[in-house]
Amino acid sequence: MATASAAGPGARLLWSLALFRNELGITFRRGRTVALFAVLAVIPILIGIAVKIETSDGGSFGGGGGAEGDGPAFINQVTNNGVFLVFAALAATLPVFLPMAIGVVAGDSIAGEAGSGTLRYLLVAPAGRTRLLLAKFVAVLAFCLAATMVVAATALAVGTILFPLGDVTLISGTTVSFTDALIRALAIVAVVTVSLASVAAIGLFVSTLSGSGIAAMAATVGLLITVQIIDTIPQLHAVHPYLFPHYWLSFADLLRDPVYWDDLVKNLGLQGLYVAVFGSAAWARFTARDITA
Repeated sequence: MATASAAGPGARLLWSLALFRNELGITFRRGRTVALFAVLAVIPILIGIAVKIETSDGGSFGGGGGAEGDGPAFINQVTNNGVFLVFAALAATLPVFLPMAIGVVAGDSIAGEAGSGTLRYLLVAPAGRTRLLLAKFVAVLAFCLAATMVVAATALAVGTILFPLGDVTLISGTTVSFTDALIRALAIVAVVTVSLASVAAIGLFVSTLSGSGIAAMAATVGLLITVQIIDTIPQLHAVHPYLFPHYWLSFADLLRDPVYWDDLVKNLGLQGLYVAVFGSAAWARFTARDITA
């Protein structure tokens, strides 16, 4: 029987598409993935309910001070316009919950299959290690987008139910239409998704180092927590701009008029660098060693 490598370009393309579709199906059909989506969806619901209860007497969230530290960014604007719940929920989940969910999925992508013994059968098929690794990375990126969309869509639904909607006053003081605010929200979803690509690449690399899915997931999440802690230590400020989560919250600059691009561009460039470095490391590890041994 001819293999895909011996067949023409059309057959190889069809095989690649089938491989990508299969990886997407595996990723999104798992009960763990559904559970992660459920947890992420609960967070904006809890934030919305908390703000509604706190402000039910006409006061503002956090006792009316409006100081930093009263809650996630944008939390005090939620009562004026429900669309701000989208931004508040993303600001609340991006530092910890979203990257941890990505770390779990990425960390288990290779190591989980190696531990269960299914990886060796995938490598027997005419997929090729590079193509298989790329398919798994694309599946994790798709999960990044889906997870971000779950947070944003749930927050928008809750914001619509609990709070008024209408024209939006940006953090720069400019008022824009609700449609314009939704377009900015979609742009923020895209930026957050790209911001999580570094976690996907790191998790995929860690996954190639282990034959245990649990160990790879724990190592990825542990690394994420460690980097987050380092990013909060003032004495290490010299290394902060090189840490992948440092510019994550720069998505807030999309809510200015005009948009502040400096930190956004730095964030996108930094994520691209991490993807290139750790993606290359994952490829080198996965193609050069006997992962199924």
